[in-house]
Amino acid sequence: MPTPIPRDRRLLHIYAIIFIDVVVGSAVGPILPAFVKQMERPQVWLALGTALFLGMQLFSAPLLGKLSDGYGRRPIFIVSATGTFIANTLLIPVRLGALLANRFSDGLTNGMYATVRSAITDISPKEELFRNLGIEGAILSLGFVIGPGVSGLLLTAFDVVEGEQARVVVIMGVLLSLVNVVLSWTLRETHANPPGLTVAALKTELAQALNVATLWARLRTKDKQHNGLKTLVLMQLALTFSTGYYNYFVTFVSFGALQLDAKGISYFFMYFGALSVVISYVFYTYFADRINQQQAIIWLAGLGVPVLIGYGLVGTSLFWLYALVTIDCLTLSLIQGLIEGLMAQRTTDVDRGEVFGINQAMQGLGSIATTLVFGLLSLIDLRLPFAWFGLCLAVVAWLAWQRDEVSNPSDTQPVA
Repeated sequence: MPTPIPRDRRLLHIYAIIFIDVVVGSAVGPILPAFVKQMERPQVWLALGTALFLGMQLFSAPLLGKLSDGYGRRPIFIVSATGTFIANTLLIPVRLGALLANRFSDGLTNGMYATVRSAITDISPKEELFRNLGIEGAILSLGFVIGPGVSGLLLTAFDVVEGEQARVVVIMGVLLSLVNVVLSWTLRETHANPPGLTVAALKTELAQALNVATLWARLRTKDKQHNGLKTLVLMQLALTFSTGYYNYFVTFVSFGALQLDAKGISYFFMYFGALSVVISYVFYTYFADRINQQQAIIWLAGLGVPVLIGYGLVGTSLFWLYALVTIDCLTLSLIQGLIEGLMAQRTTDVDRGEVFGINQAMQGLGSIATTLVFGLLSLIDLRLPFAWFGLCLAVVAWLAWQRDEVSNPSDTQPVA
């Protein structure tokens, strides 16, 4: 029998940081309608907050990714954790202005996930890369369980009245984000001998990061160095368009026919996350390295299209909502880790943070675009955005199919 590869303890440390980060974000999610419920057309204000949060990544993600290549991953973890702590304190007054300030501040330092993927890739043996990135995805899903679950338990156990629910959940988020600041400070560096960056290089990176038009040129340059990277980033971009439904769900179930309150939203995300983490863990632990990943993306995306369209047709039926989210966990929710694994194989120690940073910036651009689209469509009909999400997922399947047609055999062979 082959000798098992020892697990680097830093992986557990990184997993703990991202787990708490997503718990904080998902715990706050169900109470966000409280910040806009007094406004006319509240769905538009929620969409604006989401666009502001994700749009800040257009320049912050590439910059933080480049900094992590030059100075190491640990300093970026610290900056991001501190930024999240500050952003959550801004939510204590339950007002629209506080929400927008939070979205701006948190988005500014939300480049952590480009650094997370770089750090995991730094310390992962090639044969365990898909598994470790898949576990990251499972932990993110687990965070989506625990976050709303803790919120729901807190509000239920203490019988918090509706007017105070948002404030209580925010205070909990502030305390948890402070824990993450401590964890980030104690993380051991994963990037061996970071070379540093000159002031001129930082200025150039900042100028490029602030110029959205340069993202495509930088991506094309990286594609010449790592064949196939551009198509993978475009697939990720189309997937980002479709997964905008994650951000839209709170609006849809709050203000649509279902009319769920904060507890109902929490219970829904508890089920969604719990099922997702189990399925993702099993899939990435036992199957992801043994299948043709490219073909899997085509099939999972194709099967996920009717699921997304179906969400818009559930009406007042909780049964069909939960049935569709079950199929969701078995199909489209598995795609993200597969694309990230294929992308990670096309990076090096020298430019890993930069590549993931460009990718996250492209995702930020896609998130702004899809948020604006679903925000406008929701003004016509709250069900209409799901047609957009389904169309974008169909594009993911098409891009994966196109890439599969021209890939080298080595690109898509299952790992022995």
